[in-house]
Amino acid sequence: MARKRISMRKIKEVLRLRFEVGLTYEEIAQSCNIGHTTVGEYLSRAKEAGLVWPLPEDMDNSTLERLLYSRSPAPDVKRPVPDWEYVHKELKRKGVTLFLLWQEYKETYPDGYEYSWFCRNYREWSGKIDVAMRFNHRAGEKLFVDYAGHTIPVIDKRTGEIRDTQIFVATLGASNYTYAEATWTQSLPDWIGSHTRTFKFLGGVPEIIIPDNIKAGVNKSCRYEPDINPTYQDMASHYRCAVIPTRIRSPKDKAKVETGVKTVEQWILARLRNITFFNLTDLNKTVRNLLEDLNSRPFQKMSGTRKTMFEELDRSALKPLPVGPYTYAEWKKAKPHIDYHVEAKGFYYSVPYQLAKKEMEVRITQNIIEIFYKGKRVASHHRSYDPSKRYITVREHMPKSHQKYLDWTPQRIISWASKAGTATAQTVEIVMKNRSHPQQGFRSCMGIMSLGKEYSQERLEAACSRALAIGSPSFKSIQAILKKGLDRLPPQKEVQQTSFINHSNIRGPEYYQTTEGGNNHVDSPDHR
Repeated sequence: MARKRISMRKIKEVLRLRFEVGLTYEEIAQSCNIGHTTVGEYLSRAKEAGLVWPLPEDMDNSTLERLLYSRSPAPDVKRPVPDWEYVHKELKRKGVTLFLLWQEYKETYPDGYEYSWFCRNYREWSGKIDVAMRFNHRAGEKLFVDYAGHTIPVIDKRTGEIRDTQIFVATLGASNYTYAEATWTQSLPDWIGSHTRTFKFLGGVPEIIIPDNIKAGVNKSCRYEPDINPTYQDMASHYRCAVIPTRIRSPKDKAKVETGVKTVEQWILARLRNITFFNLTDLNKTVRNLLEDLNSRPFQKMSGTRKTMFEELDRSALKPLPVGPYTYAEWKKAKPHIDYHVEAKGFYYSVPYQLAKKEMEVRITQNIIEIFYKGKRVASHHRSYDPSKRYITVREHMPKSHQKYLDWTPQRIISWASKAGTATAQTVEIVMKNRSHPQQGFRSCMGIMSLGKEYSQERLEAACSRALAIGSPSFKSIQAILKKGLDRLPPQKEVQQTSFINHSNIRGPEYYQTTEGGNNHVDSPDHR
């Protein structure tokens, strides 16, 4: 059975993490929620396709997919599998390494597996024996982040309201150098903001961020395949690092950050228990002062401090900060409707009409709305905050049949319709009010006015009057009235009186009486 293809976005992330961040297959697999064999497969496909990182800016997802799947990889030839039990025993000898054992294996089997496969499969085999995993944190490699369990209250002087603040904690794996700050919430904007301020405090960026499976950073908690929030992933891409959440029910994965949180609670939060704060700024100034004291405290079982260890190990190993800080952006999936507009924060932004009903990704910042289709940006708009302008439309996104209505306004159309009569003007006004998008209403009004040319303006006025009387001011209703000649019937024959049967199961005409405004039917926006 063929393996299901992963998304092009995830493949790009695999390439970035390998060639830009320099992660191992296992680390990439954890970050992208895929198997390490899948990582190897797509890196091999990329090599065969002659792809280099970074990918060309004009390469969209369709082109990338075509290059990766233009030919199937050659079938794997059966090769001798190493004796993993022997390898495991030999590794316990002093000075013996996996590289040495692989060299000996290749001397015996020149056509055997390569070193990366050898290491990967040994770790899989040994993992079944050694359940407890040991983490050796390299300098500048990992930053563990989480929130403390304790909160600090802040009192509003004006209202007396007491609000609990959340304490964000970040700890470097190698030096234990720690950062902490207070935020109002654990929401996504605060979560991202705390990360950007942490990087500024450190003066650099680690290779990997390891958060606990909190809702802000992880959309779906899973022991093996947690889904990273798109905004969180977008931030990681900006800072050229990876996010690898801790596995649920795996305390050893987050032992470092739990130790950091405990230390912050003991040496900072406990000291603040009897202090009253009236604003967040003063609270964070106090936290920063105590944080300096914490990082300068000598270790109990070894020489040095967190700060001296940071200067010796982590500082030079951290990646440099990007030119500018990350611009907070939210991501959402959306499908433009038949009117080729996607919704973002209560406003509607156009895309090329050919992409209607296609699934897209929308990137929302404070000032810009960007819309992507298969990884390629197809539209960009200045974000609107004006309630009177809920639809933002680019002329080039519209079909030619829509573009000709851009110069029209509701007032102009009503004025034009009033030449036929008051009922016609009232009808087109109702039609436009019942549309979610102006262009749809304009087209329907044009259709109504075209009936005046076909049947005469006098008959159109009579038909509109009848349509208003029966509560159906729409193109189709007016067209039907004109076709059947109902506009020529005298008003008294409009409703034919008939006798009704009195029965408990018959509701009678009173049941169907419409409310104020009538039952306004809407004709199809596809009418031309």
